[in-house]
Amino acid sequence: MKRLEMVKKNADFQDIIENGKCLKDTYYNIYYKDKGNGLKFGLAVSKKIGNAVVRNKVKRRLRSIIDSNKKLFSNNNYIIMVKKAVLDIPFKEMEEKLTQMIQKGLNK
Repeated sequence: MKRLEMVKKNADFQDIIENGKCLKDTYYNIYYKDKGNGLKFGLAVSKKIGNAVVRNKVKRRLRSIIDSNKKLFSNNNYIIMVKKAVLDIPFKEMEEKLTQMIQKGLNK
């Protein structure tokens, strides 16, 4: 995922969370809002998940999943919040759960 494809500003995060639509699952909360200016992602991993090493590992995995499945996303801005349950599943299952959630929720 390139830096141009990332939501960085706190104001943008808050705007998407407060004014966008939400999908909730056991492992993820996905907030999305149509901006029309291209596909952008923001990743949020709480300190409750673990220390910095664990949080960075989860973010690296999410970026990899997003890069390999960009065709599933429509032209919106997304915030993906990770829940603690994601630590209990392997990478392959993590990818399957996220792609299933995207296909069911965003492509209605």
